[in-house]
Amino acid sequence: MPLLTHEETGSTSVARTHAVALAERPTGTGRPERRSPAPRRSAWSRIRKAIYVLLGLLILGPVVAFVVGWLIFPVPSSDELAVDQVSQFTFADGSPLATARPEGVNRRVVPLEEIPEPVRQAVLAAENRSFYSDPGFDITGILRAVYNQLTGGVGGGSTITQQYVKVITGDDDFSLIRKYKEVVLAVKITREQTKDEILENYLNVIYMGRSSYGIQAASQSFFGKDVKDLTVSEGAMLAGMIQAPSRWDPAEDLEGSQRRWTYVMDQMADAGFISPAQRSTEVFPTNWLPEAPAVEGIPADDRYHIYERARDEVLARGIVTEDEFNTEGLTVTTSVDPARQREAVEAATEQLDGQDPDLRTALVAIDPRTGAIQSYYGGSGPGTDYAGQGLRPPGSSFKPFVLAAAMARDPSIGLGSTYDGSSGQTLAGTVVDNSEGFDCARCSIETAMTRSINTIFYQLGLDAGPQNVIDTAHALGIPQDLFPEARGGVALGDQDVHPIDMASAYATLAADGVYHEPFLVSRVTAADGRVLYERAESAGEQRIDPVIARNVTESMLAVAESSRIGLSGGREVAGKTGTQQHPTLDRQNKDAWMVGYTPSLATAVWLGTDSSKPIQTAGGAPIYGRMIPGSIWQSYMNAALRGTPNEEFSPFVARGAPPYVEPTATPEPDSSSDDESSDSGDGDSGDNGNGNGNGDNGNGNGNGDNGNGDNGDNGNGGDSGSGDSGSGDSGFGIFGADPNAGSGG
Repeated sequence: MPLLTHEETGSTSVARTHAVALAERPTGTGRPERRSPAPRRSAWSRIRKAIYVLLGLLILGPVVAFVVGWLIFPVPSSDELAVDQVSQFTFADGSPLATARPEGVNRRVVPLEEIPEPVRQAVLAAENRSFYSDPGFDITGILRAVYNQLTGGVGGGSTITQQYVKVITGDDDFSLIRKYKEVVLAVKITREQTKDEILENYLNVIYMGRSSYGIQAASQSFFGKDVKDLTVSEGAMLAGMIQAPSRWDPAEDLEGSQRRWTYVMDQMADAGFISPAQRSTEVFPTNWLPEAPAVEGIPADDRYHIYERARDEVLARGIVTEDEFNTEGLTVTTSVDPARQREAVEAATEQLDGQDPDLRTALVAIDPRTGAIQSYYGGSGPGTDYAGQGLRPPGSSFKPFVLAAAMARDPSIGLGSTYDGSSGQTLAGTVVDNSEGFDCARCSIETAMTRSINTIFYQLGLDAGPQNVIDTAHALGIPQDLFPEARGGVALGDQDVHPIDMASAYATLAADGVYHEPFLVSRVTAADGRVLYERAESAGEQRIDPVIARNVTESMLAVAESSRIGLSGGREVAGKTGTQQHPTLDRQNKDAWMVGYTPSLATAVWLGTDSSKPIQTAGGAPIYGRMIPGSIWQSYMNAALRGTPNEEFSPFVARGAPPYVEPTATPEPDSSSDDESSDSGDGDSGDNGNGNGNGDNGNGNGNGDNGNGDNGDNGNGGDSGSGDSGSGDSGFGIFGADPNAGSGG
């Protein structure tokens, strides 16, 4: 031990000496023991720092995470937010016609103002009482969700805005990541939309059981009425089901549904939405439906084709896109009169009852004054729409267009002008026969129309020029893409048309040459009340000379009566039958038509088959236009016009030179005439009238344009020289032969 110096005295020196001595004390190893380090404070320091970091993360972490989420999670665009919902189609009077459901979705969006306030309050009481004051999320609900996630529990308190986010994103996985995204988007949506907008959207997208999405569909499914008519008690029942729609359906668990209803009503009273007195008087509704009413979609009957054509029209007019059709919640009002549609169906089904089941028919009725389709029968169910898709040759029902073209070409042609109507003529290199070989050596145009004389109309078509005939048909309403071939046989209707085309073209004649585009869609509105389309009134377009149109109408006034399909009460009507012969079977027919009109209703009826099978009655007789098609037309027109005043066509002004000579009346049909006769008139008139001096052709000199001037001295007309009137020297051979000539009336 070293000696102490004088200076190392006192307490300090003693302490130092003691420390030195301890430091030099031998250890068990024989080496001096080292001095231990100073007490370590690093462990506590680390704990303290960790606490600070944790607190910092707890404070700043959510903020940073929220900012990051704000930047990377976009709010869905309005297009993405658009939800599929049903489109409703109605008849003209607003009665239901069809309901289109995108992939079976049952949803009908309604504006918030149509949802009664007590119903809205019931939803708030059940799901989110603080909805109008919270920022889009509830912190206690979030903490509860975190706890459940950590402990293996399920559920968590989501606000209405959070529930809405979950629906529109389609993300329903229960995880902290999803919850984090949900909160961020809820806040963003709250900043971008008003609370009312959020509530409206929410109430239109949530699933509420029984395949119903949104409060409107649920109201219909559970109470059979619109949401605007719900009571407080009914609204509370629906609100109570939101969390578990299937579980708390009263039809599945009445007691559970009643407990939820009680909870919601108590919450409404506690929140001040209803008074304690009102709460005490409210009872659980008993008028809920045991099952959702059958909601008809697109009917598998005659209405199917109306829906299909109306839908195509909505899209073709660009009123909405395909996507918008499924998301706008459209109400499409059609022009179809429900009573007249029933009458069309009844006429078709009654007349086909007991007939060959392979027969098919179509009927289209149009208002000539507007173009509105009043009835549309394309068949009894899904499949081919025979009214708008079936293309068939119209036969003699095309002859009025030939007359209109001929009158436009030569002002001298009038209804009293006479032509050689004998059968078997060779015209422009083609042998043309009349149906059943009917002969009329000298017939007026009006008689030719009534008796449907092929040879006269074939000659008129050559006179006018086949292309002019086609152009006239197009002007009247036949689509431009039809009748592509300008050939002589077009005069006999040997090229295909749709029944709706014939109804439209005849409607133009009924309107004295004014064309109105046929339409089914008169109005389209969106679910929010926006009017997307409304058919404007139109004066139409004058397509042909009104005098010519009126003369064509005059030429057809006797057709229906002579074919025994006139209308009740002596109602004036113009019309024309048509029959297309079978291309391979002798004395058999393939298609039959009747088209006719009054000033306010033009109707076309077609009858045929889907195959090459000839059309025959149940007894095996060939069917002509005046037969089943004529009966359908007559039955429909009588029913559709019942109770309406008899209308007159516009005043008749005769066209043509020489001056118009009133033809003699067509003889009344012989009651003994055979049903196998053609509706061209040879079977119905009972008198072939072979040009033996009839008063209607006594003027003889009316055919100067055909080189028949030498007929003028032949008052009796019988041998007036049909041979030397021959159209061969009229110079129309340039149009070539037509193997399809020979169409029945």
